Amino acid sequence: MAGRIEDYALIGDMQTAALVCRDGTVDWLCLPRFDSHAIFAGLLGTGEHGFWRMGPAYAPGAEPPTAARRTYRGDSLILESEWDTPRGTVRVTDFMPPRDGAPQVIRIVEGVSGRVPMRSELRMRFSYGRVVPWVRKHEGRTVAVAGPDSVWFDTEAETYGKALTTYADFTVAPGERIAFTISWEPSHKEPPPLPEPEQSLEATENFWRDWVEHCTYHGPYREAVVRSLITLKALTYAPTGGIVAAPTTSLPEDIGGVRNWDYRYTWLRDAAITLSSLLRTGYREEARAWREWLLRAVAGDPENLQIMYGIAGERELGEAELDWLPGYEDSTPVRVGNGAAHQLQLDVYGEVTEALHLGHMTGLARNDYASVLQLKLIRYLEDHWQEPDEGIWEVRGPRRHFVHSKVMAWVAVDRTIKLIESGDADGPLERWKQLRDDIHRDVCEKGYDKERNTFTQSYGSQELDASLLLIPQMGFLPPDDKRVIGTIEAIQRELSTSDGFILRYPTEGGDEGVDGLPGDEGAFLACSFWMADDLAMIGRVDEARKLFEKLLSLRNDLGLLAEEWDPRLQRQVGNFPQAFSHVPLIDTALRLTASGAYGG
Repeated sequence: MAGRIEDYALIGDMQTAALVCRDGTVDWLCLPRFDSHAIFAGLLGTGEHGFWRMGPAYAPGAEPPTAARRTYRGDSLILESEWDTPRGTVRVTDFMPPRDGAPQVIRIVEGVSGRVPMRSELRMRFSYGRVVPWVRKHEGRTVAVAGPDSVWFDTEAETYGKALTTYADFTVAPGERIAFTISWEPSHKEPPPLPEPEQSLEATENFWRDWVEHCTYHGPYREAVVRSLITLKALTYAPTGGIVAAPTTSLPEDIGGVRNWDYRYTWLRDAAITLSSLLRTGYREEARAWREWLLRAVAGDPENLQIMYGIAGERELGEAELDWLPGYEDSTPVRVGNGAAHQLQLDVYGEVTEALHLGHMTGLARNDYASVLQLKLIRYLEDHWQEPDEGIWEVRGPRRHFVHSKVMAWVAVDRTIKLIESGDADGPLERWKQLRDDIHRDVCEKGYDKERNTFTQSYGSQELDASLLLIPQMGFLPPDDKRVIGTIEAIQRELSTSDGFILRYPTEGGDEGVDGLPGDEGAFLACSFWMADDLAMIGRVDEARKLFEKLLSLRNDLGLLAEEWDPRLQRQVGNFPQAFSHVPLIDTALRLTASGAYGG
């Protein structure tokens, strides 16, 4: 059985990623890209669907022992796990070198004290656990082949095959180091070069140390901010600059339920806010690469902006169900692809425009086509902003006039007016100023409940929505506006869990609600960070700090967050780790630091 979501660590090479459990098992790995088929899919099934365990030997039928300690080596993505056994202590170092050739997962076993019997169990299953590869020896190396894929297994330890699994049993003494590597290569090509684990380890450590040195944040929450930045960097697909929302699919928002989605794609919204956080902390190169990815992805059809694309800009992300996988803790269906790709979500026009605006304001080198794109997006909004849409949460119910979507349409127009006023673009300034006023008036008249003194989820509805917390952050209304304060307080009353965290919207106690889905979900972590931001903006800074530090306590021992927190089960839920959780963590830390609202 897979571990709890928070039991996993992330390693990656900025083209794909693996999840490593506390017991030393790699239960998730897609090769060669984030969105490729998994060769280890035990996370969504059983051991029969692929895994790689490395740890102390244990008796047949017993549970594998879990590491007593684990940490990342400094500010890096190099995982170090240590086991204390009756015979001594052993350390396993797991990492994926930033890619210069074949993708690799390298595991180095090191004796710390005593003599510890160890075991490597490698069970490769291609196509998300469905295909058993042909495993054979080739010039002293082990290779697994199925269709277009081959995975090469290299180690100095003696290996043997049993029950369609490759084993290595060995003992490590103090100071001994034994390396194990898997490398992917297209099956029709020559074998990848023999790995050089120690040199790769040094190069990987140097890469992360050099990258982190560019961080401009040195406030009291630096540890949490840097770990979140490293996580965001790990979710960036280096060849194109695309940023995945998470490296996993179908980790449930509701354990045992159907709210299971594939997040291995680039949401314009998630990527745009990621870009904003990177820019605010000194990372312009990533911002430039994302802007270039955006321009390529939407080229030729900017008016029909999709809410998400593949990591290389692919438009077709057809959704399918993998019925041979039983799902994480029986949460089915397991989905790959994402049918929401072709939804209408008007807010993404605002998020993209805001990201381009921030790049412009922070000195990102001018790109004329970026300005042309921005003007085209506003011309589209000019004709379509009054339409209902599926909104920020990708509801699968009927379209509505979501207030957040209208607010973000206003943001798109407002930031474009600023671009024109700066002299870096030409457009119908007076007409678009009138458009900006029209959208603002429409929202305030139709999306605001005077009796309850709160904005609502959609025009004419009674429901609240945590996305309304972005109204002051986007500058739609000032923080001291009574309607803003009323909305914040209403969300605290009606969408707050017993722990004080924030739900996205009501889910009707398990019945189908606005999102068209059965079941409930946990507190949405991004929304909880937004609440902390808003509290700081309206002067309730102590309350904001306490909420923020309570949110930090939800991170696992390695500083990682999934999408949501289940207050009933007291555990993380949803895809993991989640960019949309780590970005607002950074933003809130910056805001609280600027306000001086921190403890200690």
